[in-house]
Amino acid sequence: MSRSAALLVLGLIAAASAAAARPAPAARAAEWTTPGALLAVLSTEPGPCLTVPADSRRARSIAIGAAAFRAPLLLGGQAARSGLSCNACHRGGRDNPAFSYPGLSGAPGTADVTASLFSSHRGDGLFNPRPIPNLSGDKHLLRIDQSGAPGALEPFILGLTTEEFDGPAPPAAVLTGLADYVRALSPGACTAPVAVDLAGALRHVGAALDNARMLASAGDAPAARLMISAARSELGLIDERYALHGLEGRAAPLRRAAAALGEIERRIIADPAGALTALDRWQHGAAVWQGPLRRAEARSLYNRAVLARTLAPGQ
Repeated sequence: MSRSAALLVLGLIAAASAAAARPAPAARAAEWTTPGALLAVLSTEPGPCLTVPADSRRARSIAIGAAAFRAPLLLGGQAARSGLSCNACHRGGRDNPAFSYPGLSGAPGTADVTASLFSSHRGDGLFNPRPIPNLSGDKHLLRIDQSGAPGALEPFILGLTTEEFDGPAPPAAVLTGLADYVRALSPGACTAPVAVDLAGALRHVGAALDNARMLASAGDAPAARLMISAARSELGLIDERYALHGLEGRAAPLRRAAAALGEIERRIIADPAGALTALDRWQHGAAVWQGPLRRAEARSLYNRAVLARTLAPGQ
């Protein structure tokens, strides 16, 4: 073999080795998604099964619940550190056949709600995973009454957050919102699956911050703080999609914006008025960090083809 040919072979081997060694981008959902399903989970999600009432007060409560449903901070403890939210098990308010968390799941789509992994209150020392219920299915098949009768769904959700996951008790407005959100889910309202994209992620951010502004203005700073945390979690999910070589500059403004929003979250309890003013400025300046993301979306992991090429084999 000539020297030039040998160098070419060595170069190809080095390139292949580098590609094999390059880690797949970190995806929060990979921790609880069964092998082989991550591409589908990251690229599509179930369409909503939500019926929003005309009554503006209840519609706002449902919006608060929908944002909290996606917020890891709601659960607290190890679940929050893992990035788990209600939506991880109940995607789009349904179930999740691809859910598979080590030590918590048996077959895909199951979870042990009495596992000591997340709970110091309900851990029973037994491994007894059960199918994750579809919250948007037939209400008569769910074990908790969702008719709106007092003393049923709200205490159940409170027990889930504080005992099943060792989280803090949610603010009253958040607990009511979660119950209203779950009650508003129904099989007759279900829509077709939708692509996961930047526009949808930004809507989640905006909805959570609209809730935060309303709650803080009403004097409910603790609930507003959880809504800001929900928005920051959504920003983290967006950031995952731009964790590619060549897109570092596009994601840098997003990370600065997330850090600034974190400062507002920390300030909201002690200085609600000042935090609201800062939040207004933050939202008015959103184009600074959203513009680069929009322009690079086709090269990011929101593009299904790019995602498929980038994920590790078997994901």
